[in-house]
Amino acid sequence: MKSNYLESTPNKDGYFGKFGGSFIPPMLEKPFEDIKNAYEQLKNSPEFIDELKYVRKHYQGRPTPISFAKNLTKYCGGAKIYLKREDLNHTGAHKLNHCMAEVILAKHLGKKKVIAETGAGQHGVALATAAAYFGLECEIHMGEVDIAKEHPNVIRMKILGAKIVPATHGLKTLKEAVDSAFESYVSQTDDAIYCIGSVVGPHPFPMMVRDFQSIIGIESKEQFIEHENSNPNHVIACVGGGSNAMGIFAGFIDDADVNLIGVEPMGTGEELGEHAASLTYGEEGVMHGFNSIMLKDENGEPAPVYSIGSGIDYPSVGPEHAHLKEIGRTKVGLCNDSEAVDAFYKLSQLEGIIPALESAHAVGYAMKLAKTLPEDKTILVNLSGRGDKDIDFVVENHTIPNAKF
Repeated sequence: MKSNYLESTPNKDGYFGKFGGSFIPPMLEKPFEDIKNAYEQLKNSPEFIDELKYVRKHYQGRPTPISFAKNLTKYCGGAKIYLKREDLNHTGAHKLNHCMAEVILAKHLGKKKVIAETGAGQHGVALATAAAYFGLECEIHMGEVDIAKEHPNVIRMKILGAKIVPATHGLKTLKEAVDSAFESYVSQTDDAIYCIGSVVGPHPFPMMVRDFQSIIGIESKEQFIEHENSNPNHVIACVGGGSNAMGIFAGFIDDADVNLIGVEPMGTGEELGEHAASLTYGEEGVMHGFNSIMLKDENGEPAPVYSIGSGIDYPSVGPEHAHLKEIGRTKVGLCNDSEAVDAFYKLSQLEGIIPALESAHAVGYAMKLAKTLPEDKTILVNLSGRGDKDIDFVVENHTIPNAKF
């Protein structure tokens, strides 16, 4: 797939418009430069491309299909809802798309260990899986709150051989996990590589993770033609850091007739600490080594955030998402906790698909949108992960509906 936008963005310094860049301490400049140079060398290497293709087809189970959600569509009325089934990717989410590639990169650099943060645990599970496959050590940093909330994924990571490091400061969620992982990486740069779990962080990670995740959009563009003989009218994905969204957006970024919508978590309200809607309520700022849109407190520091979806409760957003919103190429939707839980149960009982709570935000917004559109319009949702990790938390806190809708 040739894309004018993807080939020209970001610029050589890692900027998407005014967003992006690399704001890191001097001791990390060389390790990140080595990662950038290795990626530039590898991305056009036939050996790297062939190895990644083999892994995706024969290990991950790609391509993942697109499913028509006929019962959900009938329930909502209006536009037809389709699902890109990243929940069927090995490990149950889109994260393995970039994790396998990042570990190949680590091998190329001669590293023995991979270090990362995780929120909902999907990135941690995927990286632990990739590390096991390629024979590397794995260290995962996770907020103490998320460790308790996402217990199934914690167990999976341990079974896969990963070392789990709890982040015990601050709100003890995703931001603090990133802080902890960066701190650990500083002392291990000779032997380890930091594998960022989304389209965030210093250059080259926003570009690199987007490129690895673009397989979602490449497949989707071809597959949707088989269903409708056209592009979808709307492509929807949840946005925390935004890797699953940039992955599917990449396939349609040059198609002006396709509306791209990133759905942010509205949590329980509009006050700081009640949501994680960075693009909607944030302002420009630097955090974790990149310039983007972020939620700030009264002192200009990263504000407390909240979402029922542990993988999207982050006080900033990938710089490319900030750029695409600013130039008007993407729009932002909102979905609160109750709407996400409703979508979680509706998709489960109407389609037999239990979604991750993060993905349920995209489904929830799609349900609202479908009701406003005529029946000849189409919506493609990136169902970025499955809900195995969330079932205990959801049923303990929200009553299971006792019948189909």
